[in-house]
Amino acid sequence: MTQTARLYGSSLYELAAEEQLTDVLMEQMEEVRQLFRENPEYVKLLGEPSIPGEKREELLEQAFGGQAQRYLVNFLKLLCQRDLMREYSGCCQEFRRRYNEDHNIAEALVTSAVALSETQMEALKARLEKISGKQVLLTQKTDPKVVAGLRVELEGRQLDGTVQGRLSEMSKKLNEVIV
Repeated sequence: MTQTARLYGSSLYELAAEEQLTDVLMEQMEEVRQLFRENPEYVKLLGEPSIPGEKREELLEQAFGGQAQRYLVNFLKLLCQRDLMREYSGCCQEFRRRYNEDHNIAEALVTSAVALSETQMEALKARLEKISGKQVLLTQKTDPKVVAGLRVELEGRQLDGTVQGRLSEMSKKLNEVIV
């Protein structure tokens, strides 16, 4: 994430917090982000220098004006005016980071060889909440390279309970003893 995205995303978050719109804007920003991912040609069109700025802003108004919160529509127009649409994803990341910080939320990613059941996910979530002291938003990813066990990334820390991770740790300890 660039410094520009941090600045813009943080500024929008501060405005949303002042106006008590953080929940609404968080949801809508993610929806717009998903739309941009699904329609990269649209984002490219919004950054096209041969199209006058007013026309690009009009396109944003037509697409989001009647549905999105006015602050978000104006934010998108501002990014468009300043040729910063490519920073939108980073702005969303910064907005989410600030939101999570203010709402005591931690995001975690669990990686396993096979999909975990709902019961297993709930048990893992409860354990991670106990460890972190925060509400945990848990995302699951499967990776066939993970032979057995789980790898969890939580707030920049990696908790590796995979067989591969345990073997690596044993190998390091053996090398320390031998050397």
